[in-house]
Parts: sequence; structure tokens; C-alpha cells
Amino acid sequence: MSVRPLRGLALACAALVLTVTAPAATASAATTGAVQHTGTLSDGATWTADRPADWNGTLLLFAHGFGSLQAQDAPSPAAQQELLAEGYALAGSSYDPAGSLWALDSAERDQFATLDAFRRELGRPHRVISVGLSMGGLINAQIARDGAGRVDGALGLCGLVAGGVDLDNYQLDAEYTIASLLDPDDADRLVGFSGPDQATALAGRLTAAVTEAQTTAQGRARIALAAAYLNLSDWAPGQKQPAAHDYAGQEAQQYDWLAQGLLYFLVPARYSVEQSAGGNTSWNRGVDYTALLDRSARAAQVKSLYRAAGLDLHADLDRLTKGARTTADPAAVRNLEHSSTAGQGLAVPLLDIHTTSDQLVPVEQENAFAARVRAAGDSSLLRQAYTARQGHCNFTTAEVVAALHALEHRLDSGRWGDAATPERLQYQAGTLGLDGAAFTRFRPDTLSGVRRSLR
Repeated sequence: MSVRPLRGLALACAALVLTVTAPAATASAATTGAVQHTGTLSDGATWTADRPADWNGTLLLFAHGFGSLQAQDAPSPAAQQELLAEGYALAGSSYDPAGSLWALDSAERDQFATLDAFRRELGRPHRVISVGLSMGGLINAQIARDGAGRVDGALGLCGLVAGGVDLDNYQLDAEYTIASLLDPDDADRLVGFSGPDQATALAGRLTAAVTEAQTTAQGRARIALAAAYLNLSDWAPGQKQPAAHDYAGQEAQQYDWLAQGLLYFLVPARYSVEQSAGGNTSWNRGVDYTALLDRSARAAQVKSLYRAAGLDLHADLDRLTKGARTTADPAAVRNLEHSSTAGQGLAVPLLDIHTTSDQLVPVEQENAFAARVRAAGDSSLLRQAYTARQGHCNFTTAEVVAALHALEHRLDSGRWGDAATPERLQYQAGTLGLDGAAFTRFRPDTLSGVRRSLR
């Protein structure tokens, strides 16, 4: 493997740390007079809570992201300190540490149990707001669906709200494309891992294939095809966003995401999902890869790069369609649908915020989630807002706090008004005098890879 992917792996791990770093509770306690409590739930999960001396009566029940089973009660140390200073109490659980890192089997239950423990040991809040980040955003959406009478509202941060089945399927489409066109020996080795080491080794081979492919026009066209199926953003860190028709520039930045070690996160994470569900949860047998590309917002980019490279796109798409033979374990899919879906309805108001360029949880997930909430008849309870920034969960503290205040406006007044518009959120974030904000008007494209049924 080249030096660049190895260096990039560290950057990908840094993105993961953003979702799992434990808050600096002692530092916050020193400045807010917060009382910290910890405990253990009946299933072995741990919980932690901080209650400031001047508590405003609101509890923020925080659901952390994928990668660690340690109790956390805030999305970042900076956010924790600011929220405690504003008088909010914070609490959150580890989820059951005996199972998979994809802890959706226990997470919602453990969050509600943490709420009960807080009430017993620290007092009864006047208001409870669920907050969730990344995988915790999926948990948060489930709590917003199921939490009537226990929570009053919910705030989602870069949430994986499309759910586990869609996640595994669109990632399979992309990994299958890379393997079939750039690393054929691995085309039938993409699911059913025996352990994390096998998944990590596959990630290394796929990354090496992408690195080699980037050296030719033909390879770059095929990388763009895989990126389209992955819903991969074309705006990478430290770079200017490419123009709408700068297809080569878009592919170069999509490659940068992959070269930074993205597959080293995605492929091993599949093992954790399979471990949780009890088998393979994704499939592509019967998928028409021509139709799949035609529905993608990246179709024009892919077609242009194929033409420039002198490649036959129809031949590659036909090869993908004819070779698609991965089947899922029906019981595992049912388990994942039961534990890891959201959007079937909302019981309380939910405000989601998402960066427009998220390499781990594509912003297109918000589109799929909104459609499901709309189908359930609950659109009036949902608002979604976006920040023009690259990276997973890469929010400023001001953005998080402004979004929280917007949700509180909805809870206090019974209506959203203009509270969740980008203009109002940007203004409110600016009044905090913290670390700035980049709220923007944005509409996500359609999420690629959503299957109608298990074949």
C-alpha cells in the first residue's frame, strides 16, 4: 500500500474520533459547578450525567456515535462546556458493551433507562430533549418516533437516519463496483466477514486498487462511477468546492476522500453491522446498475468522464448488472430492519442538521428520511437544516447551540415559524459569540442504493 492511503487512514480515524471522544467532564465541572454522576444499567451498560449548579430544568439526553461503547453526554468537550454554562443538564449511556459496536439492539432501551436513572438520582427535569450524533442520530430519530411522554423534542446531528439496511446496500453497490472493475478477485468477497481483520484486509486491497486506478483516465471514470453509488461528496477538506460542470475536479476530490482511508472505516463497520444482525444484511442480486446510475445526481459526471476516457459505460454497467449475485440472509435483514430503521413516524418535533459534504453519512440520507416521515404524515414535526462545510459531524459549537435554541422555540410556541430557516439559524449562531456558523440553503439529492424489497 502506498504512503498516501496510510496517512489518509489516520485522517479517517480522526473523523471517527469526532463521534466517540469522551467529553471533558472535569474541566466543565470546574467552570460550571456541575455535579457528575455515573452508574450501571441492568444490561451492563454504563451511564453518565452532568447537572450544573444553576440547572435550567432541561435535560439533554445524548446518544453517541459508532466506534466506542463508552458513556458520553455531549457531542464534543466544547459543546459540553457551553451547554452546561447555559444551564442544561446532560446525560447519556454507553449502550450494551457485551455486543457489537453497532449497538442498535440496546441503544434506545439504554437511553430511556438512563433517563430513568437521572430522574431517580439527580431530579426530575421539566423538559427532556433527545440529542443524537451520527449513529446516535439514528437512535435519536427512533426516540423521536417512540418517545411520546418521555421526551419533548429531538435534535439530530449528522444522523444516519436512512437506517442500516440502506447504508449497507449503497455501500455494497460502491464496493462491488470497485471490486468488479478494478479488483476482480474480490468481487465475491464483499460480505459475510469472519472477523474485523478480514474486513480490514479487504479495505486495504480496495484502497490500493483505487489508488492505482487514479493514474489513468479510464480508472478515474470508474472511480467516479463507484463514488456515484456511494453518494460520495465531491468537496474534500482543504479544497475549494468544484464548479457544477467541473467533472474532472469533482472526481479528484472524491478520490481524495477515498485516498484518505474512507474504505478502512466503511468496510470494517460492515462487519459490526453483520455481527449485530446475525448475518449478511445487504444484497445486489437483481439490481439494474444502469437504472441505478440514471437515478443518481452524479450520472452526468460519470457519463462525461467515460466519454473523455474512451470507455464503454454501457459495457461496464452491463457487466455489473450481470455479475450481481450477492444475496442477503433474510433473518438478518429482518433483524436490522427492526433495530436500525427510523422515519416510520414522529411523536415529537425533530430538527436535524447536517453538513453538506459528509463522507461517512451522506447528506442524501436526509432526503430518504424526510420522504419516510412525509409518507407517515408527520412532516409538520420535522425540520432539516444544513451547514456548508466538509466532514462528518463537523459542526461548530455555535451551530449546535443555535439549532437547540430553534428546537426550543418550537417546543415553547408550538410552531416552527422561521426558527429553523438557515437565515435565522445563522443569525442566532452569530449572537452567541462563539466559533461561527455556516448555515445555508440546501436541498439534498436522492439517496442512491435504496432497495424496494429483499430479493
